[in-house]
Amino acid sequence: MPALSRFSRPGPYALAAVLSLSTLVAGCGASSDGAPAVTAATSTEVTVPVSAVSTKVLDPGAEPRSVVRLAPEAGVQQSVVLTTRSEVFQRVGDEPEQDFSTPELTLPLSATVERAISDEDPSTLVDITIGSATSPDPTLASALGDAEGSGAGLTIGPNGAISALRLAPASAATNIARSALEQAFYQAVYRIVSFPGEAIGVGAVWEIQQQVMSAGITLDQVGTATLVDREDDRITVDVKVEQRPRESTWILPNGQGRLDIEQYTMAGEGTMRIDPALPLPVDGTLTVRGNQTYVEPDGAARLSQSQVDRVGWGTPEQ
Repeated sequence: MPALSRFSRPGPYALAAVLSLSTLVAGCGASSDGAPAVTAATSTEVTVPVSAVSTKVLDPGAEPRSVVRLAPEAGVQQSVVLTTRSEVFQRVGDEPEQDFSTPELTLPLSATVERAISDEDPSTLVDITIGSATSPDPTLASALGDAEGSGAGLTIGPNGAISALRLAPASAATNIARSALEQAFYQAVYRIVSFPGEAIGVGAVWEIQQQVMSAGITLDQVGTATLVDREDDRITVDVKVEQRPRESTWILPNGQGRLDIEQYTMAGEGTMRIDPALPLPVDGTLTVRGNQTYVEPDGAARLSQSQVDRVGWGTPEQ
């Protein structure tokens, strides 16, 4: 099964390709129903840096234009629902295809702005409490009960870019629940829209560049954002995302050798709706999909993989 825990190697949203393949190569065992074994909780609160974001305006859009600045005030509260899922199917040589997908996870989040941006503090600090999480997967669903009340935190710049992610699982949470929460938040933070420092208007187009690293693969993630609507301080942005490996070789974790990257495609699109007075997206979805092929240097084995990652934000029903 995929090794879900990723604190040891902070990386992207949920690069299931890397996680699944590294586990497959390592020969990690799994239970008969495909669910990871539930083990005792071992980790405590951890803060993980998120790689820096750069932006470049390609078209400033129509007048009137203004700089989009995300600056919620201290004490502002927001309730949202985060939903994530990764579908991963692998085939080694001519062997039957295997399913290494991560079950859908729905997380009710209660966010509070603990520190607002000021001349002394250039970032917004947000504390998040995780409510009663759910999943259609029975094994994960049964583990999520003890994770209720887990905490998370974000450090967010005025352009919307997240520079740090903090995770504080509930003390009773098992590893399967902790790992699922980790993956969900990694997916989310690398699917956040960042805004340029220049003034933009409706129709503006800008590029968002971020380096994504995980388990020996370094990817350049390039997003193209378009401001499609701005009404009552709610901003709607269409986003297209593409990832490209920086190198032609994947160095496997734990000294397991290397694989040549024969093919790597990962791209997708979606729409996000943002209120600059709130710390998290109001609603939206982003789906990224692709195919990868890895080959041993001597050509003895080939691993093919298809992948679909989905992230969704929504406002809970009253």
